[in-house]
Amino acid sequence: MNFRNVIFVLFIAVLFLNCSNNDDDANETPATRITYEGNIKSIMNNNCNSCHGNPLANGAPMSLTTYTQVKNAVEERRLISRINDPLNPMPFSGLMTQANRNLVQQWVDGGFLEN
Repeated sequence: MNFRNVIFVLFIAVLFLNCSNNDDDANETPATRITYEGNIKSIMNNNCNSCHGNPLANGAPMSLTTYTQVKNAVEERRLISRINDPLNPMPFSGLMTQANRNLVQQWVDGGFLEN
């Protein structure tokens, strides 16, 4: 086999390797969708609704039992800063876990997905 044929075979081999169906994006896991129903509702139930439930308790000013109520609390009542405030923690028993606070922030950043 002459030098020209070797170059041609190598070129074809490189071409096939680069054009394979193994797309790197196909091997990546899709970004986790953070939704109210799938993630946030249980966080609110476990951390907030002992006071911010229905009925309200311990002087809580609003309920956090529905998607709309939680979304409004983020947009109009500084819920994100309240759940991250170590000097005035919500819930009163202490800040919820960092993982839960991160999920709430990801939900907000992701556009308040409901389902």
